[in-house]
Amino acid sequence: MTKKFKTLDDFLGTHFIYTYDNGWEYEWYAKNDHTVDYRIHGGMVAGRWVKDQEANIVMLTEGIYKVAWTEPTGTDVALDFLPNENKVNGTIFFPKWVQDHPEITVTFQNEHIALMEASREKYATYPKLVVPEFATITYMGDAGQDNEDVISEAPYKNLPDEIRNGKYFDQSYHRLNN
Repeated sequence: MTKKFKTLDDFLGTHFIYTYDNGWEYEWYAKNDHTVDYRIHGGMVAGRWVKDQEANIVMLTEGIYKVAWTEPTGTDVALDFLPNENKVNGTIFFPKWVQDHPEITVTFQNEHIALMEASREKYATYPKLVVPEFATITYMGDAGQDNEDVISEAPYKNLPDEIRNGKYFDQSYHRLNN
């Protein structure tokens, strides 16, 4: 994708894959002006995926965007996207229970909200594990807003490479092999 990001509309509908400097790989989609979808391919909670996460999405200045949300797990996330520079700066605030029991969160969260909320109440939330990292964007695609095909199945080995190599979506940004 060669788009130059200037406005919030340029950002909305964009699909990203990025790798943090610590090696964790994330796939993230700006679904619309208040919702994000994502899959986690590497790191402490690899295998987790989420659709329709409510988020605050703003443009800080031309081509720089901040996105922040709180998950049902109690995890707080703040991301700064600089797509014109292929950079992301993210800070994830994991509750103590997620650090101690990450396997509970490695699922399709939407089908397990009650489990996330119960775990948040059952286990310690403090001290939080704060993970501030820079990331390099390794893929950007113009999926359009509210495209349900972007994040539509669990993460699996080589999925990010299939996307980067053009083997996952058709020309209209719909999933191949549905």
